[in-house]
Amino acid sequence: MDEFMDIFTLVTGIIYLVLEIRQKNFMWVVGIITGAAASAVFLFRGLYASMALNIYYVLVSFWGLYCWRRDSGMAEAGAADAASSGNDKIHINRLPLKTVLISLGIFLACVFPAIFFLKSIDDPMPVLDASVTVASAIATYWLSRSYLEQWLLWIAVDFGTAVLCFCASQNWMALLYLVYSLSAIYGYSHWKRGGVVV
Repeated sequence: MDEFMDIFTLVTGIIYLVLEIRQKNFMWVVGIITGAAASAVFLFRGLYASMALNIYYVLVSFWGLYCWRRDSGMAEAGAADAASSGNDKIHINRLPLKTVLISLGIFLACVFPAIFFLKSIDDPMPVLDASVTVASAIATYWLSRSYLEQWLLWIAVDFGTAVLCFCASQNWMALLYLVYSLSAIYGYSHWKRGGVVV
């Protein structure tokens, strides 16, 4: 059953990734399914921060769907020529310096208590688990706001999560996050080339 859940999460995760790169709103629906499956996988492996993160993914998917639908409408209004030609455009919001500083503050304020907590419940890799979890929460918020720079966070976070999964003998999940990390490089380039700043 564990291997089935790992493979299921891998397949839905890849679908999610393709939809994310193409900036399709249905990505958030697939994200709910993938997040729920990954939560179960991490629970069985005792990686509680990663489990909690995937529960967060499920919840934030509703917010992300709302934001993306709203922003895509604004992008269409701002790029009438693209809309009239039928081309899909990627809407990108500018990342304010204030958001970067707040995000850094949140990371620092959350990662150390998370490490302490994970050590207390015998998480096998508390520092890496806490770090990728907190950074992923920030990257997911940035994704929901369509900041181009969210891809840069995902490159590092997904690689770190791949290492975490590999060390926990979750080979299918390690493969999924390695694919995520490599695809984030493409996602950054794709969004940068095809984006409309709103």
